[in-house]
Order: sequence, then structure tokens, then C-alpha cells
Amino acid sequence: MEQELETAIGNRIRKLRIEKALTLDDLANASGVSRAMISRIERAEVSPTASLLARVCAALELSLSAFFADEGQEVSPLARRHEQQVWRDPETGYVRRSVSPPGTSSEVDVVDVEFPAGARVSFPPHAASHGMTQHVWVFEGEMEMTTGETVHRLFPGDCLFMPVGEGHAFHNPTSKPARYCVVLNRSRR
Repeated sequence: MEQELETAIGNRIRKLRIEKALTLDDLANASGVSRAMISRIERAEVSPTASLLARVCAALELSLSAFFADEGQEVSPLARRHEQQVWRDPETGYVRRSVSPPGTSSEVDVVDVEFPAGARVSFPPHAASHGMTQHVWVFEGEMEMTTGETVHRLFPGDCLFMPVGEGHAFHNPTSKPARYCVVLNRSRR
């Protein structure tokens, strides 16, 4: 199953890159990910980390939720839990569930995340994500969110609003897993 997902990720990146008439070098320059790494992902030789995949998606002008949406799926306003796309970051083990119904005209993505104890994921500043914003709403456990020079400690029920393109880091400083929701607005207003 994991190899199938890696193949699907690689095929989707290649398809989107070709649709946008981008060479490997073009995508590498736009994303800050090496040409060699993108090529290896497209050939399903490696599984991208969350940070790396987010940079590639931003360069392709997609959110991670839009990237994982099933293109062949009929557009529906309802996304049943068993139909929602789930992806596990190979580096940290965090699990990302795309909750939003795919293919709708909404510019908002809702994502449910299970974040392991002690895990950290950093998303460097990226021009393609500037103007996008997100809310991070903690359900269980604790999270430290870093935006710029500011570190916010979040507890169950807390919600943090932040820009996406300026770079940020998710960190679970505890020995227990955390669960939170990300509400991403891609409208770039």
C-alpha cells in the first residue's frame, strides 16, 4: 500500500508539472527542492517528507489537500470519513487526513492531523504560499507553533491564525501525541 501511494504521488507531481509546462529544473527552481530529488519522487524511489511535498505543491500552486484530492472522483459536497485521503509523513510519522470534500469551488481546506510525541516539521518561507492563511485548532495534546520569531504554546481548544508563506514550524514538545485541525485559506487576499 505504501509503494502504491509513493507511485501515485510521483505520478501526480509529474502530471501536474507537465500540465503546467514545467521542466524538472523549472519546478526545482520554483520549489527550492533539488531536480534530482523531484526526479526520484516522480519515479517513486523515495517518499517525500511533509515539508518537501508542501514546497513542491506550493510551486505547483496547490495546497496539500488539493494535491491529494482524487481527480477521478465525482465532485460531491460530502466527504465521508472512509473516502478521505490519508497520508503519513515518512520522516516524522505524522498522519494527515484531508477532511474537505475534494474538487469543490471552495478555497478553504480542512485537515485533521495526528502529530506524534516529540515530532517537529518546519515549512520554510515560500513565495508561492504568500497570501495564504491558516488556523491551527488543537483538539488533544499540546503543540508549539513558531511563526517568524514568535513561539506560541497551544493547548486543547486553542486556535492560532497565521500566514502560511512566511514560514512556520509545528512541534509537539511532549511525550504524548497531539491532534489538531488546520483550516487553510488559499484565497491569497
